Formats: sequence, C-alpha cells, structure tokens
Amino acid sequence: MMNPRIKEVKPSSKDFTLTLTFENGEVGIFDVKPYLDIGIFKELKDFGLFNSVKPFIGSIQWVNGQDLCPDTLYMESVIQ
Repeated sequence: MMNPRIKEVKPSSKDFTLTLTFENGEVGIFDVKPYLDIGIFKELKDFGLFNSVKPFIGSIQWVNGQDLCPDTLYMESVIQ
C-alpha cells in the first residue's frame, strides 16, 4: 500500500519545519533541519527560498528544484 501524498504544505521558517496535510486528511510536522547541511538543500537555509515550497505531484518542491520523496515526508513526519 502506498503512503498518502501531500495535499498542502505550510513552511515555518522560524524552526525549518513544514506542516504537511496529506490526502487522507492527516496533518504532520516534518523537520527539514537534518537536511540543511546536505548538498542542494544547503540553499534552504535562506528563509526566502525555504518559504518557496509548494505541493508538487503528490510531494513538495522548492523554487530551485529541491524536493523530497513523498514516502519520506510521511514516514518522518510527526502526525498531529
């Protein structure tokens, strides 16, 4: 069975988390901080870029092309 996909994303630049709403109605908090020292994700330390995140084909994507696997987003989110 496939994990639910992203319907909505709200960034919180004060703590580099994302509030994710999944297609099944669950809401989770995903912490992006562990990724901010890795490759292309380093750019997201800039709040302007971090806040550019949008839902994209069941996952999320930032304006410069960074994205994360929808399964990772679901499995590593803290469901509220």
